[in-house]
Amino acid sequence: MYIAELNRQIETEYVNGLIAFVDYARDVSKTDAVFDMSEAFRHTDSNKLATEYMKSLPGVQHLIQERYLAATPDLEAMLQLPKDSLGYVYAYNMKEADFDPEFYRKIPVLDDTTYLALRIRQTHDIWHTVTSFDTDIAGEIGLQGFYLAQTHGPLSVAIISGFILNTLLKSSQDLNRVMNAMSQGYNMGIKAKPFLAQKWEESWEKPLAEWQAELGVEPVNSIC
Repeated sequence: MYIAELNRQIETEYVNGLIAFVDYARDVSKTDAVFDMSEAFRHTDSNKLATEYMKSLPGVQHLIQERYLAATPDLEAMLQLPKDSLGYVYAYNMKEADFDPEFYRKIPVLDDTTYLALRIRQTHDIWHTVTSFDTDIAGEIGLQGFYLAQTHGPLSVAIISGFILNTLLKSSQDLNRVMNAMSQGYNMGIKAKPFLAQKWEESWEKPLAEWQAELGVEPVNSIC
C-alpha cells in the first residue's frame, strides 16, 4: 500500500515538474516553477547521485550530520558591519534589490537530500555575493553553472536548459552572453572550494575579499 502511494506521489511530482519546466522556459522569473522542478527531481537516481557527490566533498558531511541551518539574517544589523565585510555587502545588495532573505519555499528536513536542498535555498543569495554574479539573466545562469560544478545536481541542468530555451525564444541575440556566463560559472565552481561546507552566517564580519581568497574564487567583473 505504501509503495503504491509513493509511486503515485512520484508520478505526480514528475508531471508537475514537467509542467514547471515548460512554465519556466516561458518565463524565467517564475521562482515557484524552480521549486516545483526541485521537488520533481527528489526521488530520481540523478538526484541521489548528486547527494552522494555533495556528501563526499571536504567539510560537507559534518554540516549534514549537524543539520546546520542558520537564522534569518537581520539586514539592518548587518549594514552596521564594516563595508568590506561579507555581511555588509550581502545586506546592501539585498536591500538595493528589495530581496527577501526568506524568498525560498520551505521544505521539511527528512533526510540528507532534503537538508541539502534547504541549505542551498537558504544560502542562494550568499553564493551570489561571494561569486559576484548579478541577479540578471546572465548572472543567474552563471551561478547555476557554478552550482552544477559544485553539486552535480539535475536541478541546475533543468534551470540552465530553461534559461537557454527562454533566450532562444525571446532574445536570441543574448545567447552568446548567456552561454559565456554558464561557462564562466562552471569553471569557477570547479576551482573553488565547496561552498556547501561554509558556515557563512558565523563570520559575516569577515572581509568578502578574504572569503574569496580562502575559497579560491576570482569574483566576476563582467560577462561579455
